[in-house]
Amino acid sequence: MNIKSLLLGSAAALIAVSGARAADAVVVAEPEPAEYVKICDVYGAGYFYIPGTETCLRIGGYVRYDIGVGDIGSFDGARTFDVQSGKDQATFEKNARFTLKTWTGQETELGTLKTYTETRFNFGNNNGYGATTFGDRTVNSAHNKGVSLNFAWIQLGGLRVG
Repeated sequence: MNIKSLLLGSAAALIAVSGARAADAVVVAEPEPAEYVKICDVYGAGYFYIPGTETCLRIGGYVRYDIGVGDIGSFDGARTFDVQSGKDQATFEKNARFTLKTWTGQETELGTLKTYTETRFNFGNNNGYGATTFGDRTVNSAHNKGVSLNFAWIQLGGLRVG
């Protein structure tokens, strides 16, 4: 009898445990969406608030890459020669540009304060400038062609300066 009651008790315990597992529902809490960047639509599309301030900022720009191949520097097929070594430079020319544009806007006691800047970073090679001679050949070395602030203005109310 002891074995029979032990088997029946074990079966009842297994049924009770499996039923308890099926009855318990697993509840997974959904995370709340975090808002890291607050959108600022007062001044147009693309603006966002700088964290901790009431200033709206918009960032834009572009990257440009140009390659010229063949007889650089002439349209009639004449050859281009290096100014340092006199070697033929009928090869190629490469230029790259990164332009960064920023717009800001903020409400002040005197009216709306807005700013705009456009900065260009130019990089590339140029025939004759920065050329390096290796034995009997001259290589156009790449270099920074400069950084320029092409446009900048500040506007307060209806007065724009820049």
